[in-house]
Amino acid sequence: MKSFKATRLSILFLTIFIASFSSAAIGQSFKFIALGDMPYSLPQDFQRFENLITEINRLKPSFSIFIGDTKSGSSLCSDEHNQIIKSYFSSFKAPLIYSPGDNEWTDCHRPLAGAYDPLERLGALRSVFFSTNQSQGKNTIRLQRQADLDPKYSKYAENAYWIKNNFLFVSIHIPGSNNNNEGIESAIKEYQDRNQANLAWIDRAFNLATQRNLSGIIFAYQADMFYQPSQLTSSDSGYRDTLESLISKSEIFNKPVLLIHGDSHRLIIDQPLYHKNQKKVLENVLRLQVMGADQVQAVEVQVNPAQEQPFSFNPIILKVNHQQ
Repeated sequence: MKSFKATRLSILFLTIFIASFSSAAIGQSFKFIALGDMPYSLPQDFQRFENLITEINRLKPSFSIFIGDTKSGSSLCSDEHNQIIKSYFSSFKAPLIYSPGDNEWTDCHRPLAGAYDPLERLGALRSVFFSTNQSQGKNTIRLQRQADLDPKYSKYAENAYWIKNNFLFVSIHIPGSNNNNEGIESAIKEYQDRNQANLAWIDRAFNLATQRNLSGIIFAYQADMFYQPSQLTSSDSGYRDTLESLISKSEIFNKPVLLIHGDSHRLIIDQPLYHKNQKKVLENVLRLQVMGADQVQAVEVQVNPAQEQPFSFNPIILKVNHQQ
């Protein structure tokens, strides 16, 4: 029979081992893939999308993030297309996290998109892609969804977070078309309600990262909120509240923040935010705008916790997908 002292030593060594293992995991580099705004030109882009998925699977990222627009704004917002995309998402071997864009619902009232009710299409998206707490992909991860964490925002299952090696990843539902803050009264009401949910989700993200002493935050959403300066200043902007929140909270957080979005279909890596006084760049905030539309390509993001600026970017440009 072991002595009490020996048992205590065993427990101590086990505790040290577990702590060392956890610290090693926190400090490990990892990579993920960002992509979106595809497939647009159908049916030919289905093959290009398959080519890209094959390459992503070969690269073996920890996960991929799809930042919305699973179709063009002039193609049908059909249930059939949602199921096709869900099948494609399932062909990603690693987990895939999806955040909706405007072409899947806000713009579905357009005649070429089928003249659907956008709110009905949003409900369809939620039932197809956000009905459980699991990500998309062949191998899934568990996501913390706003709908499960806050009864006040029980509709917003698409807002989610997960943590990887001490970095907080946050998907947040911010689509193009001015965040749906335009048009008929029901659209503006939808924007106002979701905007409050989004602001609460941003608050929760920064509070969580601060309380847990996380190394940085990555936000993933669809809209290009930096298309023109008035998006920060105009009272009609569907993005002003979000930008003001990101600026003020990133200033206080003062650790790396990465904003990933699509919508404008050109690869951009820059520092888009300024301090509240608008005089100096907010140096801890980077943004990655991914390719899309004609460019069925993606970006590999490396995260190295040992670096003061932990993010580096490797565009995935497949020759076979070049548009002629």
